[in-house]
Amino acid sequence: MVFSSIVFVFYFLPVVLIGYYASGLRTGVLLAASAAFYVWGEGAYLFLLAALICANYAGVRVMSGLSGQGARRLALATLVTLDLGVLGLFKYAGFLAGNLNALIPGSPLPEIELALPLGISFFTFQLISYVADCYWRRVEPERDLIRFATYVLMFPHLIAGPIVRFADIRDELHADRRRTRRLGLGIQYFIVGLSQKVLVANAVAPLADHAFGLPPEKLDLATAWLGALAYTLQIYFDFGGYSNMAIGLAFMLGFTFPKNFDYPYIARSITEFWRRWHISLSSWFRDYVYIPLGGNRRGLAVTVRNLLIVFLLTGVWHGAAWTFVVWGLFHGAFLLIERFGLSRVLEAAPRPVAHLYALLVVMAGWVLFRAESLPQALGYLHAMADPSRAGPLPVDTLILLDAELLAAVAAGVVFAAPTLPWLLQRIGAPRLPASPTIEARLDTQGVHVLATPVLIAGLLLSIAVLAGTTLNPFLYFRF
Repeated sequence: MVFSSIVFVFYFLPVVLIGYYASGLRTGVLLAASAAFYVWGEGAYLFLLAALICANYAGVRVMSGLSGQGARRLALATLVTLDLGVLGLFKYAGFLAGNLNALIPGSPLPEIELALPLGISFFTFQLISYVADCYWRRVEPERDLIRFATYVLMFPHLIAGPIVRFADIRDELHADRRRTRRLGLGIQYFIVGLSQKVLVANAVAPLADHAFGLPPEKLDLATAWLGALAYTLQIYFDFGGYSNMAIGLAFMLGFTFPKNFDYPYIARSITEFWRRWHISLSSWFRDYVYIPLGGNRRGLAVTVRNLLIVFLLTGVWHGAAWTFVVWGLFHGAFLLIERFGLSRVLEAAPRPVAHLYALLVVMAGWVLFRAESLPQALGYLHAMADPSRAGPLPVDTLILLDAELLAAVAAGVVFAAPTLPWLLQRIGAPRLPASPTIEARLDTQGVHVLATPVLIAGLLLSIAVLAGTTLNPFLYFRF
């Protein structure tokens, strides 16, 4: 079950909200609903997740009772190894075995094919952040197993984030959530995210699938660029839309999730791009990998090492394939180039030039990310750079460029920039009353209130599209 589905919008969500607000057992209702949501897609893997929850809950309770630093460090290492071990088994064992078999003739390693539990990369990182924060005494261990399980299993963020740290919602887990003052804000965020996903991401997907489905030697210049543009829009509005729906659902349930995207395609450097893209992941690697390794405090060589480690892990986190490894190192290399002097050139350059540089690098990276193999990625990039392939669009590409797809591309280009907040400010749209929690985590300048007719139109149009199509995947479900 995905958020952008008829079943979720008209059946699951209304039933959950009615039960949540009608019952005095809100934490229990939310936990049961989250378990049902996960079982809908995964079934038996719920027991794996439950075992990890219990192991981390009990392990942290034991760790918090230890007095010696060595014993605490051993407990931390044990829990992190357990969490990463489960992630590694399901996500990377097959990849490692396949590569070792290719390198070592006659290798006895068997082929490993395990179905990947939905959301394993997200809930594993949440568990590790909880264990580490308790070890560093940034938060007190949760004593209530039901509340801790609810934090991990909570269906708005369980499958594809954002990565929510325990400290972000600990107080809200213990608070009285009977008030509905954020319900309207949650509905607004959900509809905006649903519209991003259905009206833009889903609509441009056929063009991206067509271009990346062609053999690289048959790609013409225009189709290659159109496909890269379509995927650039698809992955942002797919994941950004999901994040907005997750934030909206959290508001409906009385929680505040961290902001996950901040118009990344307006960045003027790759460094700025990573401050705006998948913020919960990049901040996780900063706080739990980069800084503990020494950050930039131990000289140039260590800084270079730490950045490469972080972006290697960023690539590997997304998937067990060499394309993801190269994608992560590709971004890490550009961050280093900017650190070694390019950033000063970009600051002095005209804004459109710096913006074009960042956008071209990001698009080239998305080709690596989307391709099924490195040879395909290199062939696709060659097609984008080969002027001899210029010419009229092939018929199979022209057929896809109907009014709906062209409108989705235009909307994607326009709304990938902060066009909507600018328009709302220009027309004097009201803002929500200031809230320290919302201000700190979502928008430091407040949140505009969209007109009700606009929200209704977005919802109705999205539902109409969903009712008439079967194309509705979430890209990040496979990560």
